[in-house]
This record gives sequence, C-alpha cells and structure tokens, in this order.
Amino acid sequence: MNQTLPWIILLAPLVSAAVITLFTIRWKPLSSFISITAVLISFVCSCLIFLRPDVSAAEMTWIDIAGVFRVPFGLTLDQLSKTMLVLVSGIGATIHIYSLGYMRDDEGKSRYFAALSLFMFAMLGIVLANNFVMLFIFWELVGFTSYVLIGHWFYRDAAAEAANKAFITTRIGDFGFMLGILMIWMATGSIVFAEIIPRMSGLAGHSAFVTIAALLIFCGAVGKSAQFPLHVWLPDAMEGPTPISALIHAATMVAAGVYMLVRVAFVIQASQTALLVVAWIGTITAVMAALIATQQNDIKRILAYSTLSQLGYMVMAVGLASNDAAMFHLFTHAFFKALLFLAAGSVIVMLHHEQNIWKMGGLSRTLPITFVSFAVGALALIGCPPFSGFFSKDAILALAYERNAWIFVVGVFTAFLTAFYVVRLLAVVFFGDSRSEAARESSESPPVMTGPLIVLALLAAFGGFAFFARNFLALPREKEVVLLVPALAIGMLVLGSLLAIALYRNRTSEPLDIELLRRKFYVDEFYRRLIDWTQEVLARICAFFDRWIIDTGAVDGGSRGTLGIGALLRLIQVGNLQTYVFLFGLGVVALIYFAVFR
Repeated sequence: MNQTLPWIILLAPLVSAAVITLFTIRWKPLSSFISITAVLISFVCSCLIFLRPDVSAAEMTWIDIAGVFRVPFGLTLDQLSKTMLVLVSGIGATIHIYSLGYMRDDEGKSRYFAALSLFMFAMLGIVLANNFVMLFIFWELVGFTSYVLIGHWFYRDAAAEAANKAFITTRIGDFGFMLGILMIWMATGSIVFAEIIPRMSGLAGHSAFVTIAALLIFCGAVGKSAQFPLHVWLPDAMEGPTPISALIHAATMVAAGVYMLVRVAFVIQASQTALLVVAWIGTITAVMAALIATQQNDIKRILAYSTLSQLGYMVMAVGLASNDAAMFHLFTHAFFKALLFLAAGSVIVMLHHEQNIWKMGGLSRTLPITFVSFAVGALALIGCPPFSGFFSKDAILALAYERNAWIFVVGVFTAFLTAFYVVRLLAVVFFGDSRSEAARESSESPPVMTGPLIVLALLAAFGGFAFFARNFLALPREKEVVLLVPALAIGMLVLGSLLAIALYRNRTSEPLDIELLRRKFYVDEFYRRLIDWTQEVLARICAFFDRWIIDTGAVDGGSRGTLGIGALLRLIQVGNLQTYVFLFGLGVVALIYFAVFR
C-alpha cells in the first residue's frame, strides 16, 4: 500500500480529467463531482504519506539509449515534496469546492473542471519528479493547462489575449530552462537529481560553465514565477475565472518556479555569481511590483502585483542561499494569497462581476464573513504579527540583513509599500460609503464559497507558528537581528498603513496619479513596440526572400529556364525527313572527328 499511495496522488486527477473529457462533458454536476472527488483523494493520500516516514515508490526505466541517456520514471518522496503535496492538493481541494459556487452558472463548467484536474496532475508531477526530463514535461503541461484555464472564457478577446501572452512569455523562459538542463546533462552524464549531486564537485574548476547553466535553469523560474523581465503575463492572467487566479497565484503555477529552484539548489548554489543574480532579480521584482500595485484600481490586479512582489521575496531568499526561508514564505503565502483571491472572488460575484475598487465601498457591512476573511489575509500579507506572513517575511529580511545590506534596504522599503497598497485596498473596498448600486445591494456569498474562506483564514492566521517554523526555518540567533529586523518591519507596516489611511479614508476617487506607476513602468509598451518593430523587419525580410529569391529566382526562374530550353529544342523538331538525315550525318562526322583527332 505504501508504494501505491504516491501513484494514486499523481494519477487520480489525470483519471478525472480523462473521464470528464470522454464521458461526462455534458453532465456538469457529475463532472464537478468527479473532479472534486479526485483532488480530495490526492489530498487524503498526501496527508497519509506526510504522516508515514516509510513510504516509497518503485522506479521504472522509461528511456534507456545504450546506457548513454537514461530517463527513469521515478518519484521523489522527501520531506520537502511530502509537505508540498499536502499544500498543493489541500489548496487545490478548497479551490475546487469554492468553484462549485463561483462557476455554478457557467456554460463551460465541465470543461473548466476537466482542465482543473489536468492542471492538478501536472503540478503534482512537478512536485514528485525525480529527474529533469520528468520535471520539464510536467512543467510544460502546467504551462499548457494554465493557458486553457486563463483562456476559459475564450470568446472574450481580453481572455484569449491574456492566455496567449502567458503561454508565449513562459515559453521564453522555458527555452532557457531546456538549454540549462542540456548543459547539466552534458557535464554530468545524468538527468537524475540524486545522481547529479555527487558529480557537481567535478565541475568546480569550470565556474563560467556552472554559472551559465545555473542562470539558464533560473530562466525557467523567471518565466513561471513571473520575475522581471518576464513578469508581464501574470497581471493579465486575471482575465481567467477568479478561482483559477487563486490557484495559479497561491501554491501551484507561480510557486512552481520557486519550488524548482529549491529542488535544484545544488546547481544554483554552485555559483556565487548566479546566486547574486537570482537575489537581485527577486529584489527588483519585489519592489517594482509593489510600486505598481499602489496605482492599480482592479481588485484582482492589485492582488496579482502583490503576488509578484511576494514571489520576489521568495526568489530573493533563494539567491541568499536559504531554501528554508524561501519555502517557508511559499507555504504561508499559499494560505493568505489563496484566501485573498477567493475573498476577492466573493466580492466580485456579489457585485455582479464588478472589479473596479472605486465602484465598491462599505462592503464590511454587507459581506461580513468575506470582509473578516479578507482582513485576515491582508494582515498576513503585510506581515502583521502574529499572522503567518510576519514570520516568513521577517525571516527573509533577517537573512538579507546578515548577507546583503542593499537588498535588505530594498526589502524593508518593499514592506512599507506592501502595507500601503494593501491598507489602501481595504479602505476603498470595505469602508466608507457604497459607491455603486451593486455595492449597496450586495449580500454575503453562499456557504459553499464562505466555507473555504473560513478554513483558509485559520491557516493564514496561524500557519506561521511552530509547525512550519520548526520544520523549515532556522531563525538567526543574534540578538541584533532578532530584535532590529522585526522592529524595522513593524515600523514600516505602521508607517505604510497610516499613510494609506490618511490618503484614502472616505475618498471617492484616486487622490494620487503617478502615470509611471499606473502604466507599469511602460514595460508592456516597450515589449509591444519591440515586437512590432522586429515583426515588421522580419516581415520585410521574408517578403523580399519570397518575392525575389523564391518567386523570381527559384520558381519563376526555373519555369522560364525550362521554357527557354524547350523553345531551343523545338527548333530542331521540324518534321522534315531530309533535315533529320542531314543532322544525323553531321553528328556521325562530329563523333569521328572527336574520336580520331582528339
């Protein structure tokens, strides 16, 4: 039984997706029941594996080319993967249940749950993969299923464009990821993690090679975890259903990049240059996304940029060579970010899919459970003690304080910005007067939606205490760090919160208008012009090649040459017997001449 549990976890969602697609696509209630049952089975089995230290999974040979290239089909079952299994399947289960209420009237409900099950299969495969090839296959499957889910409402242009943007942008990072995998295989002769680790010591004298390989592998995380400069797809992914936003942002797709970096830390940590680049990319993403969030008016986009910022903290921790701190913040972030998105979804549904925060207001009175849940998630996000985010974020700041002063300064400033835009969001959405008819007439969401909110609120409130801290984090012992860092973080929290309250209390419109931030540093515009310019140049080159090389040269030239040769040959086809005899004799004379005199 112990050896079958991991396979049940992995295959249950796949079977669900296949059954829904092939047999129950027209029966929406049955499709949702099958999908939810499958993810609950994965969750229960994950809990059993987490509690059993003796669980293992048999390894099978998948590809073996003369012993030179061997790819096993095997599963990794260490403490990291076991805990990640519980997290992914648990968060996934709450989102599945929540989707019953959110998607209850959607025409594509069966298609939605089929794609959701396939997404869970892919994400669980990333967690369990014990080699680079399996990891990359599941990695790409996550990209495909996220494309399907983001574009669920494909008949809306914005959703279709967002799905394409996410798919194409992440493929750029994945190309670098693939090259990095090939470099590691060439250098070590293996793609299995357990076999690569002892062979990395043989690359000690090839620092440039290791650095390039590590940074190429990091490209995969830059794409999946939406780090600068490939961050542009994640905010637009909000065009998908809100439960999908919660799933992608909480513990699955964007978290996959951080998890992958931790899983292959033996490559990343082999190069100090790569670590420094990783740390600074995370730092830049954290502060940039926080600045942009201060000027956004769409409730889901504000949360999307907060995800970018928090992912930046996690990547920063990886660059500071602390996998424990990165994973600790990933776990707590999964709780409070899933909570925030689902609470935002409750607001959006009850306001008839209104997402502009300036058309809300006063919702703390009409949506009390949603408000309390959202407030708990917000307090965890800004790192308010004793909520979960306080412990995990401060652990990363403490590391930065010890290892890189400039990163620490930027990290503390980001904490200030986080408190500012989150309290701004709370003040505008839940306090003051109602600014629209929908806000005035709103009422609390049904229990199928508020139930998961309550569960996630409890996890967001208490998830940072002894369990995770004991298992994943060795806190610094120096008194200066233990006291100074939390004090600075709390000080930034208070300053940011007070500034937001002073600016946005009882406001009916945005008092600040910083175009640079509102336009997201013009990164999207830069990419659009770059694509337009390169596309125009390539189009002109292709048009020239097609017209003058292919048409005029190969096609037209060949046909005209054939026509000319045919015309010459027709000159000797006169139909006169005497002429043919004369030409024959002339040919015989020519042959004799060349045979005798040459």
